[in-house]
Amino acid sequence: MTRRERHASGPGVIDERFDRGALDESRWVPAYLPAWSSMAAAAAAYAVDGDGLHLTLPVDHPGWCPDEHVGALRVSAVQSGNWSGPVGSTQGQQPFRDGLLVREEQVTQWGFTPHFGRLEVECRATLTPASMFSAWLVGLEIDPRDCGEICLVEVFGNTLDETSAGLGSGIHRFRDPRLTEEFSVLTQEIDVSTLHRYAIDWQPDRVRFLVDDVELKVLDQAPDYPMQLIIGLFDFPDRYSAADAAVVPELVVRRVRTG
Repeated sequence: MTRRERHASGPGVIDERFDRGALDESRWVPAYLPAWSSMAAAAAAYAVDGDGLHLTLPVDHPGWCPDEHVGALRVSAVQSGNWSGPVGSTQGQQPFRDGLLVREEQVTQWGFTPHFGRLEVECRATLTPASMFSAWLVGLEIDPRDCGEICLVEVFGNTLDETSAGLGSGIHRFRDPRLTEEFSVLTQEIDVSTLHRYAIDWQPDRVRFLVDDVELKVLDQAPDYPMQLIIGLFDFPDRYSAADAAVVPELVVRRVRTG
């Protein structure tokens, strides 16, 4: 058994209130899929204060993987695990195209990798029509088949109006032959600029999706391997209007907990 395998099922219990005055980097990696670029190039813009973890996309925030990703994209995200193979290999997490190569080998780190149970993310967001936020669990991909995703929530700013938002959630199969793609967007009466609790109850062969303890849907399938949590804020510079450029998107995460 390798060191990576020994730690792949690391801590599965969490009650993170972001109240330590700084991000706990034994639990959170403040960069988005850094193997495909580098920790520095993929670093989040963030702060921690009494309100929680603030992820932002200031005007000078760089593009993410600008020479590899099709379409301009900016990201501020944290993730609860990280690893990669050596530079030049294809061994990494959530590759976004075939043949993608590791540019910076990552230190293996498992801060929070649950395998079944209830998980809840409490957050609020300031979005423009060209931005979005999401929280999702993804397989660790040490075995490349273990790559499925459970998306707790995904909200694009262009789905918002004065009283509702399009809440995306579900399961993405990616390259896991044991799963079926099952993702949908439900329009709900909700103001995502105020705090809400987005949750899943993940059990063998079933995942329930809830918002503020109200069930939205139940899917009769489930990944059966440890997963890490990614929480991210994204925007798409190619879609900016003049008004979008004047607003700094922000995602404030107040609490992440199991149970």
